[in-house]
Amino acid sequence: MSFSQAVSGLNAASTNLNVIGNNIANSETTGFKSASVSFADVFASSKVGLGVTVAAVSQNFNDGTVNTTDNGLNVAISNNGFFRLTDDSGAVYYSRNGDFKLDDNRNLVTSTGLNVTGYTASGTPPTIQQGTDPVNLSIPTTGLAAKATTTSTMVLKLNSDSDTLDDAAFDPDDSATYSFSQPLTTYDSLGNPHNISLYFVKSADNTWQVHSVDGSDSTGTVTDLGTLSFNSNGVLTGTDNFDVDMAGVNGSAANTFNLSFTGSQQQYTTASSVSSQIQDGYSAGDLSSYEIADDGTITGTYSNGKTQLLGQIILANFANPQGLQSAGDNVWTATSASGQAIVGTAGTGTFGTLTSGALESSNVDLSKELVNLIVAQRDYQSNAQTIKAQDTIMQTLVNLS
Repeated sequence: MSFSQAVSGLNAASTNLNVIGNNIANSETTGFKSASVSFADVFASSKVGLGVTVAAVSQNFNDGTVNTTDNGLNVAISNNGFFRLTDDSGAVYYSRNGDFKLDDNRNLVTSTGLNVTGYTASGTPPTIQQGTDPVNLSIPTTGLAAKATTTSTMVLKLNSDSDTLDDAAFDPDDSATYSFSQPLTTYDSLGNPHNISLYFVKSADNTWQVHSVDGSDSTGTVTDLGTLSFNSNGVLTGTDNFDVDMAGVNGSAANTFNLSFTGSQQQYTTASSVSSQIQDGYSAGDLSSYEIADDGTITGTYSNGKTQLLGQIILANFANPQGLQSAGDNVWTATSASGQAIVGTAGTGTFGTLTSGALESSNVDLSKELVNLIVAQRDYQSNAQTIKAQDTIMQTLVNLS
């Protein structure tokens, strides 16, 4: 028996105690992954072992429990994947901690100040530019510019039992000269609302004349748009869309939008009505709120009721996550053992899913770690006892001499 065997046992047990202690200390750390120690025996040419060594400290990348929060900037990962982060120098890190916030420049960052990366949104309307180089994400306060109406759709149900009227006598101020009317709000290049009034005159069986008046035009000019024709089954035939002019007001440009009546019908004894009405213009709006969806997309909601994509958080995955090097602050860096990072979006390929408004808790099993702690403590004490026994033997030999 030699002291070296017991000393190696003490060192190994000490390492095990350190790992267990670290697990316990981080049992409440968001996204923390527990670790365990693997041991290997040491042999020389003899059949008697020379002790033990620490073969590896392995991390357990199993999921922690996902807990909901009241913070819309919190994001939890389930299954495979890591958030891709960068520091001010451009160094790349990876983490499972989705406790994000906005810094003073409205960049999306971690609690330790690392930038969260992803894909930007660009174009009109903005779309996510997947496949491009990841960039640092931000949520700017830039407002949404006004958009002039270019198209509108109105689906009508016109009453075929309406009285036939003389279209030449149409007067928007006299309800007896038209069969049905419907308002339509549109927008010009500056976001000014235009209250377009549409009038429908049944001029003959299966034939309706359409007129419009732009309420924003002080002249109150009536525009004859055209004719809607229906067959004997009440199905719209012939021309089903018209161009409608809007006057410029308050410095806006005059505009023309296309109004479609596709899908409209003529029915018997059913009061004239509108089934649906859509137009694509809107006034300018300020950013009022934002949210992160479960696919990582960040969407802004504006005071005009519109929404717009702002970006998308990406995930990274590795051929061998066990090869990642811990860098503290609950982040890892890639190594040759882990392989290069493969980036993509949540829910695609080998990537896990995201849960917004939630955080992934530590995957430390505290009860198991406390049992392991007792075992490791006994292991340490036993190795110390081996040294004590060896010391007693050495003392006996000294006394013989």
